[in-house]
Amino acid sequence: MQVVLHTGVHETGGDRLFKTLLRNRDGLRSEGIAIPGPGKYRQLISEMLNALGDGAPAPDTRDILLDSILDQDTGHVDRLILSHENLFSVPKIAFQGGVLYRKAEQRLTTLRQIFSQDSFEVFIGLRNPATYLPALLKATPLDDISQLLQGLDPAQVRWSDLIERITEALPGVSLTVWCDEDSPLIWGELVREIAGVAPTHPIIGAYSRMADIATQEGMTRFRAYLAERPDLTEVQIRRVKVAFLDKYADDSKIDDELDLPGWDADLVQDLTEQYEEDLYDLGRMPGVTLITP
Repeated sequence: MQVVLHTGVHETGGDRLFKTLLRNRDGLRSEGIAIPGPGKYRQLISEMLNALGDGAPAPDTRDILLDSILDQDTGHVDRLILSHENLFSVPKIAFQGGVLYRKAEQRLTTLRQIFSQDSFEVFIGLRNPATYLPALLKATPLDDISQLLQGLDPAQVRWSDLIERITEALPGVSLTVWCDEDSPLIWGELVREIAGVAPTHPIIGAYSRMADIATQEGMTRFRAYLAERPDLTEVQIRRVKVAFLDKYADDSKIDDELDLPGWDADLVQDLTEQYEEDLYDLGRMPGVTLITP
């Protein structure tokens, strides 16, 4: 069986992604793809990982988990898709000890041990630290960014460090990452990659993230344009998206509020440039697939 795990990160539309997958659940079931509701496993997995710590899982842990997660006989499931954006931590301790998701590799290693007889894939959404950190702070009860970062300088937040830790801890495991900023352009492709279906497989909600930032008129015109051209390839559709967003994007839906005390335009620019350099490094990392527009 193929086990696919989406782990967030926080504030990258994780639940929105999983809701899109759930909307497509019935259409994917006939292909042996199971997308169980998160209520069946998120708390169970968190409690199990907290109890195990650095310990090894019992031999029957996989069977116990699958019995709790799956409604159908596991023999009819070829691909199991799980999503848990709090797998690494809850938001308020994302930088516990001044390290970004310091338990990430430990928790993934334990899950890899549980599903040792299965293939194992990990999907992680990323985001520009200039917008990720303010959004993450807002999701916590903390008062300021220094409490969240626990001594870490914002300029030290590099996703490539986290991904490198994970790839070193889980050699041979397929790891796919993408930028949340690109989601409006790659949403359908991303859902298909997680589901493991062909690029031509129809996806309900494939343009929902685009609709989040486009005007209603723009989306109406976009859908009409596609309806008149049913033979467009995914690459061509992506170019059409770019063209329509250039003309019909709603700026009020795009601008992120960056109102942290002490943050100025120069810092935001520096973090953004560093993020772009970080993504370049990620794209060259062995074993890592970076989905881009």
